[in-house]
Amino acid sequence: MARIQLYDTTLRDGSQGEGVNFSLQDKLLITRKLDALGFDYIEGGYPLSNPKDFEYFQQAAELSLQHARVCAFGMTRRRGVTAENDVGMRALIDSQAPVVTIVGKSWDLHVEEILRVDEAENLAMIRDSVAFVVSQGREVIYDAEHFFDGYLHNPEFALATIRAAQEAGATMAVLCDTNGGSLPEQIARTVGIACDTLKIPVGIHTHNDGDLATANSLAAVAAGAVQVQGTINGIGERCGNADLVCVAANLSLKQEHEVLDGKGVRHLTELSRYVYELANMNFRNNQPFVGASAFAHKGGMHVHAVNRIAHSYEHIEPQVVGNVRRVLVSELSGRSNIVAKATKFKLEQDADLMAKILERVQDLESEGYQFEAAEASFDLLIKKVAGNYAAMFERMHYRVNVETDQNSQPVTEATVKLRVHGEVRHEVAEGDGPVNALDSALRKALNGAYPGLEEMHLVDYKVRVINSTEGTAARVRVVIESRDKEEIWSTIGVSENVIEASWLALVDSVEYKLLKDAGHFEIEAMSAAD
Repeated sequence: MARIQLYDTTLRDGSQGEGVNFSLQDKLLITRKLDALGFDYIEGGYPLSNPKDFEYFQQAAELSLQHARVCAFGMTRRRGVTAENDVGMRALIDSQAPVVTIVGKSWDLHVEEILRVDEAENLAMIRDSVAFVVSQGREVIYDAEHFFDGYLHNPEFALATIRAAQEAGATMAVLCDTNGGSLPEQIARTVGIACDTLKIPVGIHTHNDGDLATANSLAAVAAGAVQVQGTINGIGERCGNADLVCVAANLSLKQEHEVLDGKGVRHLTELSRYVYELANMNFRNNQPFVGASAFAHKGGMHVHAVNRIAHSYEHIEPQVVGNVRRVLVSELSGRSNIVAKATKFKLEQDADLMAKILERVQDLESEGYQFEAAEASFDLLIKKVAGNYAAMFERMHYRVNVETDQNSQPVTEATVKLRVHGEVRHEVAEGDGPVNALDSALRKALNGAYPGLEEMHLVDYKVRVINSTEGTAARVRVVIESRDKEEIWSTIGVSENVIEASWLALVDSVEYKLLKDAGHFEIEAMSAAD
Protein backbone atom coordinates (compact mmCIF):
# COMPACT_ATOMS: atom_id res chain seq x y z
CA MET A 1 0.00 0.00 0.00
CA ALA A 2 0.94 3.68 -0.16
CA ARG A 3 3.00 5.76 2.22
CA ILE A 4 0.77 8.34 3.92
CA GLN A 5 2.21 11.51 5.44
CA LEU A 6 1.03 12.54 8.91
CA TYR A 7 0.92 16.29 9.52
CA ASP A 8 0.46 17.18 13.19
CA THR A 9 -1.16 20.47 14.17
CA THR A 10 -1.53 19.80 17.91
CA LEU A 11 0.59 22.84 18.73
CA ARG A 12 -1.56 25.21 16.67
CA ASP A 13 -5.03 23.85 15.86
CA GLY A 14 -5.04 21.63 18.95
CA SER A 15 -4.18 24.50 21.26
CA GLN A 16 -7.36 26.27 20.12
CA GLY A 17 -9.40 23.69 22.03
CA GLU A 18 -11.19 24.81 25.16
CA GLY A 19 -8.97 24.44 28.22
CA VAL A 20 -5.86 23.57 26.19
CA ASN A 21 -2.76 25.64 26.75
CA PHE A 22 0.81 24.62 26.02
CA SER A 23 3.82 26.40 27.43
CA LEU A 24 6.81 27.03 25.19
CA GLN A 25 8.61 24.14 26.88
CA ASP A 26 5.58 21.88 26.29
CA LYS A 27 5.64 22.72 22.60
CA LEU A 28 9.33 21.92 22.26
CA LEU A 29 8.91 18.64 24.16
CA ILE A 30 5.99 17.58 21.96
CA THR A 31 8.02 18.50 18.87
CA ARG A 32 10.83 16.19 19.96
CA LYS A 33 8.41 13.38 20.77
CA LEU A 34 6.59 13.62 17.42
CA ASP A 35 9.87 13.66 15.55
CA ALA A 36 11.13 10.61 17.43
CA LEU A 37 7.99 8.67 16.47
CA GLY A 38 8.25 9.46 12.77
CA PHE A 39 5.74 12.23 12.10
CA ASP A 40 6.36 14.00 8.79
CA TYR A 41 5.29 17.57 9.54
CA ILE A 42 4.80 19.48 12.81
CA GLU A 43 2.87 22.73 12.65
CA GLY A 44 4.26 24.95 15.38
CA GLY A 45 1.83 27.86 15.30
CA TYR A 46 1.24 31.27 13.77
CA PRO A 47 4.40 33.32 14.42
CA LEU A 48 2.56 36.66 14.31
CA SER A 49 -0.16 35.68 16.80
CA ASN A 50 1.82 35.86 20.07
CA PRO A 51 5.41 36.08 21.41
CA LYS A 52 5.36 32.42 22.52
CA ASP A 53 4.79 31.16 18.98
CA PHE A 54 7.48 33.49 17.63
CA GLU A 55 9.95 32.22 20.24
CA TYR A 56 8.98 28.61 19.49
CA PHE A 57 10.21 28.90 15.92
CA GLN A 58 13.47 30.48 17.02
CA GLN A 59 14.15 27.58 19.40
CA ALA A 60 12.75 24.90 17.10
CA ALA A 61 15.31 25.96 14.50
CA GLU A 62 18.00 24.78 16.93
CA LEU A 63 16.51 21.31 17.41
CA SER A 64 18.26 18.40 15.72
CA LEU A 65 15.15 16.79 14.28
CA GLN A 66 15.70 13.48 12.50
CA HIS A 67 12.48 13.08 10.59
CA ALA A 68 9.88 15.83 10.93
CA ARG A 69 9.82 19.23 9.24
CA VAL A 70 8.51 22.18 11.25
CA CYS A 71 5.78 24.28 9.62
CA ALA A 72 4.75 27.87 10.25
CA PHE A 73 1.06 28.58 9.71
CA GLY A 74 -0.42 31.77 8.32
CA MET A 75 -3.08 33.31 6.11
CA THR A 76 -2.91 34.72 2.61
CA ARG A 77 -1.93 38.36 2.20
CA ARG A 78 -4.46 41.01 3.10
CA ARG A 79 -6.53 42.59 0.37
CA GLY A 80 -4.92 45.63 -1.21
CA VAL A 81 -1.44 44.78 0.15
CA THR A 82 1.36 43.10 -1.75
CA ALA A 83 2.68 39.86 -0.29
CA GLU A 84 6.14 41.41 0.13
CA ASN A 85 4.70 44.21 2.29
CA ASP A 86 2.23 42.12 4.27
CA VAL A 87 3.25 41.84 7.93
CA GLY A 88 1.83 38.32 8.18
CA MET A 89 3.78 37.13 5.17
CA ARG A 90 6.98 38.63 6.54
CA ALA A 91 6.44 36.91 9.89
CA LEU A 92 6.17 33.54 8.15
CA ILE A 93 9.50 34.08 6.44
CA ASP A 94 11.15 35.44 9.59
CA SER A 95 10.07 32.32 11.51
CA GLN A 96 12.88 30.40 9.76
CA ALA A 97 10.52 27.43 9.37
CA PRO A 98 11.49 25.31 6.35
CA VAL A 99 7.81 24.75 5.51
CA VAL A 100 5.02 27.33 5.43
CA THR A 101 1.36 26.35 5.47
CA ILE A 102 -0.85 29.02 3.96
CA VAL A 103 -4.60 28.93 4.47
CA GLY A 104 -6.93 30.57 1.99
CA LYS A 105 -10.65 30.81 1.30
CA SER A 106 -12.37 28.25 -0.93
CA TRP A 107 -16.01 29.06 -0.16
CA ASP A 108 -17.42 32.03 -2.06
CA LEU A 109 -19.58 32.85 0.96
CA HIS A 110 -16.46 33.67 2.96
CA VAL A 111 -14.89 35.53 0.07
CA GLU A 112 -17.89 37.80 -0.40
CA GLU A 113 -19.15 38.18 3.18
CA ILE A 114 -16.05 37.74 5.39
CA LEU A 115 -13.12 38.98 3.29
CA ARG A 116 -15.41 41.29 1.26
CA VAL A 117 -13.43 40.90 -1.95
CA ASP A 118 -14.41 39.57 -5.36
CA GLU A 119 -13.43 36.11 -6.59
CA ALA A 120 -10.63 37.42 -8.79
CA GLU A 121 -8.97 39.21 -5.87
CA ASN A 122 -9.23 36.11 -3.66
CA LEU A 123 -7.51 34.01 -6.32
CA ALA A 124 -4.81 36.71 -6.62
CA MET A 125 -4.34 36.68 -2.83
CA ILE A 126 -3.76 32.92 -2.93
CA ARG A 127 -1.47 33.07 -5.94
CA ASP A 128 0.61 36.02 -4.67
CA SER A 129 1.02 34.60 -1.17
CA VAL A 130 2.15 31.17 -2.29
CA ALA A 131 4.46 32.57 -4.95
CA PHE A 132 6.13 34.98 -2.49
CA VAL A 133 6.88 32.26 0.08
CA VAL A 134 8.17 29.94 -2.64
CA SER A 135 10.44 32.73 -3.89
CA GLN A 136 11.98 32.81 -0.41
CA GLY A 137 13.06 29.19 -0.74
CA ARG A 138 10.35 27.61 1.45
CA GLU A 139 8.14 24.63 0.80
CA VAL A 140 4.48 25.67 0.74
CA ILE A 141 1.53 23.52 1.74
CA TYR A 142 -1.76 25.16 0.83
CA ASP A 143 -4.73 24.59 3.15
CA ALA A 144 -8.01 25.13 1.31
CA GLU A 145 -10.31 26.29 4.12
CA HIS A 146 -14.02 25.28 3.98
CA PHE A 147 -13.28 23.41 0.76
CA PHE A 148 -16.09 20.88 0.99
CA ASP A 149 -18.77 23.45 1.84
CA GLY A 150 -17.36 25.67 -0.88
CA TYR A 151 -17.42 22.87 -3.43
CA LEU A 152 -21.07 22.10 -2.66
CA HIS A 153 -22.02 25.74 -3.21
CA ASN A 154 -19.74 26.69 -6.11
CA PRO A 155 -17.58 23.80 -7.38
CA GLU A 156 -15.93 25.78 -10.18
CA PHE A 157 -14.65 28.47 -7.83
CA ALA A 158 -13.51 26.00 -5.16
CA LEU A 159 -11.44 24.11 -7.71
CA ALA A 160 -10.06 27.38 -9.08
CA THR A 161 -8.62 28.22 -5.64
CA ILE A 162 -6.52 25.06 -5.40
CA ARG A 163 -5.42 25.42 -9.03
CA ALA A 164 -4.19 28.92 -8.16
CA ALA A 165 -2.11 27.52 -5.32
CA GLN A 166 -0.69 24.84 -7.61
CA GLU A 167 0.21 27.36 -10.31
CA ALA A 168 2.05 29.51 -7.75
CA GLY A 169 4.25 26.65 -6.59
CA ALA A 170 2.52 24.90 -3.67
CA THR A 171 3.75 21.32 -3.21
CA MET A 172 0.45 20.07 -1.83
CA ALA A 173 -3.18 21.17 -1.59
CA VAL A 174 -4.93 20.13 1.61
CA LEU A 175 -8.71 20.08 1.51
CA CYS A 176 -10.24 21.24 4.80
CA ASP A 177 -13.61 20.21 6.23
CA THR A 178 -13.43 23.25 8.48
CA ASN A 179 -16.98 23.09 9.83
CA GLY A 180 -16.68 19.33 10.36
CA GLY A 181 -20.11 18.51 8.96
CA SER A 182 -19.30 16.51 5.82
CA LEU A 183 -20.06 12.81 5.41
CA PRO A 184 -17.53 10.19 4.23
CA GLU A 185 -19.14 9.71 0.83
CA GLN A 186 -19.03 13.47 0.18
CA ILE A 187 -15.41 13.61 1.28
CA ALA A 188 -14.40 10.70 -0.97
CA ARG A 189 -16.20 12.07 -4.01
CA THR A 190 -14.78 15.58 -3.67
CA VAL A 191 -11.23 14.41 -2.92
CA GLY A 192 -11.34 12.21 -6.01
CA ILE A 193 -12.35 15.19 -8.15
CA ALA A 194 -9.58 17.33 -6.68
CA CYS A 195 -7.01 14.60 -7.35
CA ASP A 196 -8.13 14.45 -10.97
CA THR A 197 -7.95 18.26 -11.24
CA LEU A 198 -4.47 18.81 -9.80
CA LYS A 199 -0.98 17.62 -10.69
CA ILE A 200 0.29 18.10 -7.11
CA PRO A 201 -0.66 15.73 -4.26
CA VAL A 202 -3.81 16.24 -2.20
CA GLY A 203 -4.15 16.10 1.60
CA ILE A 204 -7.08 16.10 4.01
CA HIS A 205 -7.84 18.15 7.16
CA THR A 206 -11.06 17.23 8.98
CA HIS A 207 -12.86 18.42 12.09
CA ASN A 208 -15.03 16.25 14.29
CA ASP A 209 -18.31 18.15 14.57
CA GLY A 210 -20.19 15.20 13.07
CA ASP A 211 -18.08 12.62 14.99
CA LEU A 212 -16.69 11.53 11.62
CA ALA A 213 -13.23 13.09 11.48
CA THR A 214 -11.40 9.75 11.48
CA ALA A 215 -13.83 8.16 9.02
CA ASN A 216 -13.61 11.19 6.75
CA SER A 217 -9.81 11.11 6.84
CA LEU A 218 -9.76 7.43 5.89
CA ALA A 219 -12.30 8.06 3.12
CA ALA A 220 -10.06 10.80 1.74
CA VAL A 221 -7.03 8.50 1.71
CA ALA A 222 -9.05 5.84 -0.09
CA ALA A 223 -9.92 8.47 -2.70
CA GLY A 224 -6.30 9.47 -3.26
CA ALA A 225 -5.17 11.81 -0.45
CA VAL A 226 -1.56 11.19 0.60
CA GLN A 227 -1.40 13.43 3.68
CA VAL A 228 -3.63 13.53 6.77
CA GLN A 229 -3.63 16.55 9.06
CA GLY A 230 -4.89 16.31 12.63
CA THR A 231 -3.97 16.46 16.30
CA ILE A 232 -2.94 14.01 18.99
CA ASN A 233 -6.06 12.81 20.85
CA GLY A 234 -8.20 14.89 18.50
CA ILE A 235 -7.95 18.02 20.64
CA GLY A 236 -9.00 21.24 18.98
CA GLU A 237 -11.66 23.90 18.62
CA ARG A 238 -15.33 23.01 19.18
CA CYS A 239 -15.52 19.19 18.87
CA GLY A 240 -11.88 18.82 17.91
CA ASN A 241 -9.86 17.63 14.93
CA ALA A 242 -9.13 14.26 13.43
CA ASP A 243 -7.34 12.17 16.07
CA LEU A 244 -4.01 11.23 14.47
CA VAL A 245 -3.64 8.43 17.02
CA CYS A 246 -6.70 6.65 15.63
CA VAL A 247 -5.93 7.67 12.06
CA ALA A 248 -2.39 6.28 12.24
CA ALA A 249 -3.56 3.03 13.84
CA ASN A 250 -6.25 2.46 11.24
CA LEU A 251 -4.04 3.36 8.29
CA SER A 252 -1.25 1.06 9.46
CA LEU A 253 -3.06 -1.88 11.05
CA LYS A 254 -6.28 -2.03 9.04
CA GLN A 255 -5.23 -0.75 5.62
CA GLU A 256 -1.50 -1.59 5.70
CA HIS A 257 -0.37 1.86 4.64
CA GLU A 258 3.10 2.98 5.72
CA VAL A 259 2.94 5.67 8.41
CA LEU A 260 5.27 6.92 11.14
CA ASP A 261 8.31 5.46 9.45
CA GLY A 262 6.90 1.98 10.10
CA LYS A 263 7.89 2.06 13.79
CA GLY A 264 5.90 4.69 15.65
CA VAL A 265 2.52 2.93 15.81
CA ARG A 266 3.56 0.73 18.74
CA HIS A 267 4.21 3.90 20.78
CA LEU A 268 0.80 5.50 20.20
CA THR A 269 -0.48 4.85 23.73
CA GLU A 270 2.64 6.43 25.20
CA LEU A 271 2.29 9.43 22.87
CA SER A 272 -1.40 9.89 23.68
CA ARG A 273 -0.80 9.94 27.42
CA TYR A 274 2.27 12.12 27.06
CA VAL A 275 0.27 14.86 25.35
CA TYR A 276 -2.59 14.54 27.84
CA GLU A 277 -0.11 15.03 30.69
CA LEU A 278 1.57 18.04 29.11
CA ALA A 279 -1.82 19.59 28.37
CA ASN A 280 -2.85 18.87 31.98
CA MET A 281 -5.93 17.02 30.72
CA ASN A 282 -7.52 13.84 32.00
CA PHE A 283 -7.05 10.71 29.92
CA ARG A 284 -10.12 9.62 27.98
CA ASN A 285 -10.61 6.04 29.16
CA ASN A 286 -12.82 5.01 26.24
CA GLN A 287 -10.53 6.47 23.58
CA PRO A 288 -10.13 3.88 20.79
CA PHE A 289 -6.81 2.03 20.56
CA VAL A 290 -5.04 3.84 23.41
CA GLY A 291 -7.60 4.43 26.16
CA ALA A 292 -7.35 2.54 29.44
CA SER A 293 -10.67 0.85 28.62
CA ALA A 294 -9.90 0.09 24.96
CA PHE A 295 -8.94 -3.50 25.84
CA ALA A 296 -10.65 -3.83 29.22
CA HIS A 297 -12.84 -6.86 29.96
CA LYS A 298 -15.12 -7.21 32.92
CA GLY A 299 -16.22 -10.65 34.13
CA GLY A 300 -18.44 -13.32 32.67
CA MET A 301 -18.01 -14.91 29.30
CA HIS A 302 -15.93 -12.04 27.90
CA VAL A 303 -13.05 -12.76 30.28
CA HIS A 304 -13.40 -16.50 29.76
CA ALA A 305 -13.30 -16.10 25.99
CA VAL A 306 -10.41 -13.63 25.99
CA ASN A 307 -8.35 -15.89 28.24
CA ARG A 308 -8.75 -18.66 25.68
CA ILE A 309 -8.64 -16.70 22.41
CA ALA A 310 -7.75 -13.02 22.77
CA HIS A 311 -9.06 -11.90 19.38
CA SER A 312 -12.50 -13.31 20.14
CA TYR A 313 -13.29 -9.95 21.80
CA GLU A 314 -10.46 -7.72 20.52
CA HIS A 315 -10.08 -6.24 17.03
CA ILE A 316 -6.27 -5.99 17.37
CA GLU A 317 -3.63 -7.05 19.85
CA PRO A 318 -3.28 -4.17 22.33
CA GLN A 319 0.52 -4.44 22.33
CA VAL A 320 0.79 -3.29 18.71
CA VAL A 321 -0.26 0.21 19.79
CA GLY A 322 1.55 0.05 23.14
CA ASN A 323 -1.62 -0.61 25.14
CA VAL A 324 -2.47 -3.49 27.47
CA ARG A 325 -5.29 -5.93 28.02
CA ARG A 326 -7.01 -5.46 31.37
CA VAL A 327 -9.21 -7.91 33.25
CA LEU A 328 -11.18 -5.60 35.49
CA VAL A 329 -12.35 -8.26 37.93
CA SER A 330 -8.89 -9.19 39.18
CA GLU A 331 -6.44 -6.94 37.31
CA LEU A 332 -4.42 -10.00 36.26
CA SER A 333 -2.40 -8.20 33.61
CA GLY A 334 0.61 -5.94 33.91
CA ARG A 335 1.25 -2.74 32.00
CA SER A 336 2.94 -3.56 28.70
CA ASN A 337 3.74 0.05 28.02
CA ILE A 338 5.64 0.18 31.33
CA VAL A 339 7.40 -3.05 30.41
CA ALA A 340 8.43 -1.48 27.11
CA LYS A 341 9.99 1.45 28.96
CA ALA A 342 11.95 -0.97 31.14
CA THR A 343 13.53 -2.88 28.26
CA LYS A 344 16.48 -0.46 28.19
CA PHE A 345 17.55 -2.06 31.48
CA LYS A 346 17.47 -5.57 29.92
CA LEU A 347 15.12 -6.71 32.68
CA GLU A 348 13.06 -9.07 30.56
CA GLN A 349 15.72 -11.70 31.23
CA ASP A 350 14.96 -11.61 34.97
CA ALA A 351 11.34 -12.72 35.23
CA ASP A 352 11.21 -12.49 39.03
CA LEU A 353 12.55 -8.95 39.07
CA MET A 354 10.20 -7.91 36.26
CA ALA A 355 7.26 -9.30 38.23
CA LYS A 356 8.31 -7.28 41.29
CA ILE A 357 8.60 -4.11 39.21
CA LEU A 358 5.20 -4.64 37.62
CA GLU A 359 3.65 -5.32 41.01
CA ARG A 360 5.15 -2.12 42.39
CA VAL A 361 3.98 -0.14 39.36
CA GLN A 362 0.45 -1.50 39.75
CA ASP A 363 0.43 -0.56 43.44
CA LEU A 364 1.56 2.96 42.65
CA GLU A 365 -0.88 3.33 39.75
CA SER A 366 -3.71 2.42 42.11
CA GLU A 367 -2.58 5.37 44.24
CA GLY A 368 -2.72 7.72 41.25
CA TYR A 369 0.79 7.53 39.79
CA GLN A 370 1.26 7.58 36.01
CA PHE A 371 4.75 7.08 34.66
CA GLU A 372 4.16 7.72 30.93
CA ALA A 373 5.20 11.37 31.36
CA ALA A 374 7.52 10.82 34.34
CA GLU A 375 10.23 8.52 33.04
CA ALA A 376 12.86 9.75 35.49
CA SER A 377 10.72 8.64 38.44
CA PHE A 378 10.22 5.31 36.73
CA ASP A 379 13.97 4.84 36.24
CA LEU A 380 14.49 5.53 39.94
CA LEU A 381 11.73 3.05 40.82
CA ILE A 382 13.46 0.34 38.78
CA LYS A 383 16.75 0.89 40.58
CA LYS A 384 15.02 0.79 43.96
CA VAL A 385 13.16 -2.45 43.23
CA ALA A 386 16.27 -3.99 41.66
CA GLY A 387 18.24 -3.19 44.81
CA ASN A 388 20.99 -1.15 43.14
CA TYR A 389 19.75 2.26 44.25
CA ALA A 390 22.18 4.30 46.34
CA ALA A 391 20.70 7.46 47.88
CA MET A 392 22.82 10.55 47.29
CA PHE A 393 21.41 12.18 50.45
CA GLU A 394 19.06 11.28 53.30
CA ARG A 395 15.84 13.21 53.78
CA MET A 396 15.23 13.96 57.44
CA HIS A 397 12.69 16.77 57.65
CA TYR A 398 11.06 19.58 55.68
CA ARG A 399 8.57 22.32 56.52
CA VAL A 400 6.80 24.98 54.46
CA ASN A 401 5.27 28.11 55.92
CA VAL A 402 3.03 30.53 54.00
CA GLU A 403 1.90 33.84 55.50
CA THR A 404 1.18 37.39 54.39
CA ASP A 405 3.30 40.47 55.04
CA GLN A 406 2.10 43.91 56.09
CA ASN A 407 1.03 44.60 52.50
CA SER A 408 -1.10 41.41 52.40
CA GLN A 409 1.36 39.83 49.97
CA PRO A 410 2.05 36.09 50.44
CA VAL A 411 5.48 35.11 51.75
CA THR A 412 6.62 31.49 51.46
CA GLU A 413 9.46 30.01 53.48
CA ALA A 414 10.77 26.43 53.36
CA THR A 415 13.06 24.62 55.79
CA VAL A 416 14.90 21.45 54.74
CA LYS A 417 17.01 19.11 56.91
CA LEU A 418 19.20 16.52 55.18
CA ARG A 419 22.13 14.23 55.90
CA VAL A 420 24.76 14.59 53.17
CA HIS A 421 27.89 12.42 53.31
CA GLY A 422 27.26 11.89 57.03
CA GLU A 423 26.85 15.60 57.75
CA VAL A 424 23.48 17.00 58.89
CA ARG A 425 22.54 20.15 57.02
CA HIS A 426 19.65 22.40 58.03
CA GLU A 427 18.75 25.21 55.60
CA VAL A 428 15.94 27.72 55.08
CA ALA A 429 14.97 29.67 51.96
CA GLU A 430 12.18 31.90 50.68
CA GLY A 431 10.52 31.50 47.30
CA ASP A 432 7.74 32.68 45.02
CA GLY A 433 5.69 29.68 46.15
CA PRO A 434 6.05 26.38 48.01
CA VAL A 435 7.84 24.53 45.20
CA ASN A 436 10.25 27.37 44.51
CA ALA A 437 11.01 27.73 48.23
CA LEU A 438 11.55 23.98 48.67
CA ASP A 439 13.78 23.87 45.60
CA SER A 440 15.89 26.75 46.92
CA ALA A 441 16.22 25.23 50.41
CA LEU A 442 17.09 21.80 49.00
CA ARG A 443 19.79 23.29 46.79
CA LYS A 444 21.26 25.22 49.74
CA ALA A 445 21.40 22.02 51.78
CA LEU A 446 23.24 20.25 48.96
CA ASN A 447 25.46 23.21 48.13
CA GLY A 448 29.10 22.27 47.68
CA ALA A 449 28.48 18.53 47.71
CA TYR A 450 27.04 18.36 44.20
CA PRO A 451 28.15 21.27 41.99
CA GLY A 452 26.29 19.83 38.99
CA LEU A 453 23.02 21.10 40.50
CA GLU A 454 23.97 24.61 39.38
CA GLU A 455 23.14 23.67 35.79
CA MET A 456 19.78 22.07 36.69
CA HIS A 457 16.60 24.13 36.33
CA LEU A 458 12.91 23.44 36.90
CA VAL A 459 11.07 24.26 33.68
CA ASP A 460 7.47 23.27 34.39
CA TYR A 461 5.12 22.27 37.20
CA LYS A 462 1.66 20.74 36.83
CA VAL A 463 -0.96 19.71 39.37
CA ARG A 464 -4.00 17.54 38.70
CA VAL A 465 -6.74 16.36 41.06
CA ILE A 466 -7.12 12.62 40.42
CA ASN A 467 -10.18 11.77 42.53
CA SER A 468 -12.22 14.95 42.53
CA THR A 469 -15.22 13.31 44.19
CA GLU A 470 -13.30 13.47 47.48
CA GLY A 471 -13.42 17.28 47.46
CA THR A 472 -10.73 18.93 49.55
CA ALA A 473 -9.43 15.49 50.62
CA ALA A 474 -8.77 14.45 47.04
CA ARG A 475 -5.40 13.11 45.96
CA VAL A 476 -3.33 15.30 43.67
CA ARG A 477 -0.70 14.33 41.13
CA VAL A 478 2.24 16.68 40.63
CA VAL A 479 4.54 16.41 37.61
CA ILE A 480 7.76 18.45 37.54
CA GLU A 481 9.92 18.88 34.43
CA SER A 482 13.59 19.70 34.87
CA ARG A 483 16.52 20.16 32.55
CA ASP A 484 20.26 20.54 32.43
CA LYS A 485 22.56 21.21 29.49
CA GLU A 486 22.11 17.64 28.21
CA GLU A 487 18.49 16.56 28.62
CA ILE A 488 15.00 17.16 29.98
CA TRP A 489 13.34 14.79 32.46
CA SER A 490 10.06 14.53 34.34
CA THR A 491 9.23 13.27 37.83
CA ILE A 492 6.00 12.64 39.71
CA GLY A 493 4.58 12.75 43.23
CA VAL A 494 1.12 11.82 44.52
CA SER A 495 -0.47 12.69 47.87
CA GLU A 496 -3.60 14.13 49.46
CA ASN A 497 -1.34 17.07 50.33
CA VAL A 498 -0.19 19.15 47.36
CA ILE A 499 2.98 20.21 49.20
CA GLU A 500 3.93 16.60 49.91
CA ALA A 501 3.22 15.59 46.30
CA SER A 502 5.40 18.48 45.14
CA TRP A 503 8.19 17.51 47.54
CA LEU A 504 8.17 13.89 46.32
CA ALA A 505 8.40 14.99 42.68
CA LEU A 506 11.09 17.56 43.48
CA VAL A 507 13.29 15.10 45.39
CA ASP A 508 12.98 12.57 42.55
CA SER A 509 14.08 15.24 40.10
CA VAL A 510 17.16 16.16 42.13
CA GLU A 511 18.08 12.53 42.83
CA TYR A 512 17.79 11.65 39.15
CA LYS A 513 20.17 14.50 38.28
CA LEU A 514 22.70 13.47 40.92
CA LEU A 515 22.60 9.78 39.98
CA LYS A 516 22.91 10.65 36.31
CA ASP A 517 25.93 12.84 36.98
CA ALA A 518 27.48 10.05 39.06
CA GLY A 519 27.19 7.65 36.13
CA HIS A 520 24.59 5.36 37.70
CA PHE A 521 22.66 5.10 34.43
CA GLU A 522 25.64 4.59 32.13
CA ILE A 523 25.54 0.77 32.23
CA GLU A 524 21.87 0.70 31.40
CA ALA A 525 22.35 3.21 28.60
CA MET A 526 25.16 1.16 27.05
CA SER A 527 23.13 -2.02 27.33
CA ALA A 528 20.20 -0.38 25.59
CA ALA A 529 22.47 0.68 22.74
CA ASP A 530 23.87 -2.82 22.17
